[in-house]
Amino acid sequence: METWPVVAVFLMLSLIADWAGSVQSRDFTVQDIIYLYPSTTPYPGGFKCFTCEKAADNYDCNRWAPDIYCPSETKYCYTQHIMNSTGESVLVTKRCASLEQCLNTGCRDSVNMDQKVCTSCCEGNICNLPLPRNETDAIFATTSPLSNSDRSAVHSATVFACLFLLWLYGT
Repeated sequence: METWPVVAVFLMLSLIADWAGSVQSRDFTVQDIIYLYPSTTPYPGGFKCFTCEKAADNYDCNRWAPDIYCPSETKYCYTQHIMNSTGESVLVTKRCASLEQCLNTGCRDSVNMDQKVCTSCCEGNICNLPLPRNETDAIFATTSPLSNSDRSAVHSATVFACLFLLWLYGT
């Protein structure tokens, strides 16, 4: 038996192994974000969210998301993920959102009973990289209190009530 067919098969298999090892994942990494999304902002507190409407999956959404800053009236990144009964992505929508748009996070069955819809919101620059897939992921994650004014109003009302009670029982 000649050696050239064995060498040819060996070379072909090594070529296929090298090619298979160079195939890239369809998931984004932090290094991809740093490369694709520089950190300068057009206004104080400016941020970006991955933005897409009805993309086929997370990769397509994140890969083709426009590189623009969110409007100043928004503060959060919104993600809606629709999955089929096996957990595969059907549609992905991501955008900048206001507080009101983020108050209804979680997972629920779709009108199509064989689909599940999970919604999440987060606060931070391009924080909506991953998809919500279950109740653990479908949350409203903030880095700061939702409303400082609500907290101070409750504190003021408590102080007023205490002072009123002291005045009432002191006289």
